[in-house]
Amino acid sequence: MNDFLLWAVALGPALLAEGLLARYEVLAYGAGWRAPVTELPEGVPYARGADPDRPPGAYLVYLDGIGKRRVRDSRDGGQLVRAVLAGAPELRVLGQVQPYSPLADPLADRPVWSWLRRRVGLVLFLHNVMQIFVAADRRYRPLYNRAVGSQIATQLRLAGYRPGSGVPVVLLSYSGGAQVATGAVDELRERLDCPLLLIMFGGFHNGANDLTRAEHVHRLTSSADRIERVGTWMFPQRWPLFRGSGWNRAVRAGNVTVHRFDPATHVGPRSYISRSTLLPDGRTHLARTANTVVELIRAHCRSQAAERPLP
Repeated sequence: MNDFLLWAVALGPALLAEGLLARYEVLAYGAGWRAPVTELPEGVPYARGADPDRPPGAYLVYLDGIGKRRVRDSRDGGQLVRAVLAGAPELRVLGQVQPYSPLADPLADRPVWSWLRRRVGLVLFLHNVMQIFVAADRRYRPLYNRAVGSQIATQLRLAGYRPGSGVPVVLLSYSGGAQVATGAVDELRERLDCPLLLIMFGGFHNGANDLTRAEHVHRLTSSADRIERVGTWMFPQRWPLFRGSGWNRAVRAGNVTVHRFDPATHVGPRSYISRSTLLPDGRTHLARTANTVVELIRAHCRSQAAERPLP
């Protein structure tokens, strides 16, 4: 009991502070008090993979989970991006988008957060967790969607994307990144007029965002992923009873394909992107996820090319 009280005393003020700070950032964006960051640090490319001077097979934007707090890839996210690039060099991949910052301001680069990271690393994770709930809150969701959708569109333009070119854009998201990916659809279609494919694994999202303008959604999931399952219980828009939610409309329309990735877990040595655990076929969990992502993107690109009118 004493340990519980100690944790409550320690985390209570931190959660309150994080809730207020998370709302401040989206409101600062809406009020125009601060302009979103667009430039990347020296030495960080706007994209990796295919040559920007030739149209790539597709542009892939990776939206990481709550561990994302700097421009450079997180450890696990970096593994996945490298594996996807190794399997599909024709892609042009962006990993610098900040899903948990409407102002595109990397958390780890802020002086106060750098100080906290050295002393109370848990606070940084709490910040990103709270941002997911702000993005899901109906009061802030439209503004948050516009902010991060605009951030993604800007980074795609800087990486060489030409609006109206017809080159597919793939939003690959993990965990809470799925909330951002589903919310960015309308803004990206408005700004870039691009065909959009969504691939999420371990997706934690509220199901409220409209997916009508996405070409298709692939959901990579596992019965052993407890965190994703919590999201399906927590948010009523994910319940089949709420037939009018964006997610359930997409499911009924046949625009969501489910891929079973048992026995993957959300995090740990058996996670979707683990390199330490082998499957019965000899592949690692990371290899299975990366291979599936590449196969889904290539199949989508082939279908898009087949539907495109001949010149």
